[in-house]
Amino acid sequence: MKARGTPPESPALDREIEGLYRLPLEEFTAARNALAKESGKRGAEIKALAKPPVAAWAVNQLYWQRRPDYDALIGAAQELRRAHAAVLGGKTADVRAAAKAHEERVTAALDAVLEILNEGGHAAGDTMRQPILTTLRALPADTPGRLTRTLQPGGFEALAGLSIRGVKVPQPPAVKPPATAASAAPAHGTMSARDAKALVKAREAVAAATRTLKNAEHTAQREEFERARTARDVDQAGKALAKAREALEEAEGAVRAAETAEAGARKKKEAAERRAGQAEEAVDASRSRLEAAQKQFDAIKR
Repeated sequence: MKARGTPPESPALDREIEGLYRLPLEEFTAARNALAKESGKRGAEIKALAKPPVAAWAVNQLYWQRRPDYDALIGAAQELRRAHAAVLGGKTADVRAAAKAHEERVTAALDAVLEILNEGGHAAGDTMRQPILTTLRALPADTPGRLTRTLQPGGFEALAGLSIRGVKVPQPPAVKPPATAASAAPAHGTMSARDAKALVKAREAVAAATRTLKNAEHTAQREEFERARTARDVDQAGKALAKAREALEEAEGAVRAAETAEAGARKKKEAAERRAGQAEEAVDASRSRLEAAQKQFDAIKR
C-alpha cells in the first residue's frame, strides 16, 4: 500500500481521475478532494478539477454507460465533417444525407441521456434538454467522458484545417470579451484612443457575426431535419393511402360479387316459388281427382 501523500503512478492516477467523472454527480466533490489529498505533488492539479454541471455530467455518462449510442453519434459527426470536407475540396458528397444521419444520432443520444438523468434522479425538463442537445451536436470533444462544461456546436471554426480546393481554411480570429478603450491601447502608446475604440467595436462585430452564423447553421440544420421528417411522414402517408385504396377496391369487388350472388339467389328463389306454386296446383288437382274417384267408387259399391 502506498504511503499517504505519495503520488500514484501517472497511468493509475489518470484512471482514478477518469473514475471521478463516472461517479454519481453528488459524489464528485468529496471523491475529488480525497484523491487530491492522496496525490502528493499533483494534489493541487486534482483539486482544481471542476465539477461538471448536470448537463455535462449526463453527456459524460452517455460515454461511460451507453457507449454504442456515443460511438454511433461520433461516427455520424465524423461522416458529416468528411462530407463537408469533400464539398470544400471540390468533390461530390451528400451533405444533406450526412446531416440527416447525424441529427438522427443526436436525437437517439438525447433520448439515452434523458433516460440516464431519470435513472439518476435528476430533473430532465426543457431547460435541461437544450444544453444537452447543443453539447451532443458539438461532439466529439478532446476528453470524451470528462466534460467539465456544456459545449456549443462550432460554426466557421469547425471547418478550420479543411481545404477548399487546396486552400486551407484559416483559423478564425479569437473572440475576446469586449475591452475598454484604455485596455485596448498598447502600453507603448502607438494606438490612439480612437483606434482602440474602433478595435473594440470590430471585436464586438466579429463576436456578433459568429453568433449569427452559429444560429443560422443551427436553424438550417433543424429545418433540414424537419424537412426530412415531414418527407418521411408524407411517404408513410402515401403508402397507407395506397393500402387503403387497395382495401377499398377489394371491398368494392366483394360488394359487387355479393350483389351478383344476391341477384342470382333472388332469381333462384323466384323460380323455386313458381315451381312450388305449380306443385301445389298439381296437388290440388290430384286431390280433386281422388275425391271424384272416391265418390264414383262409393256409388258403385252401394
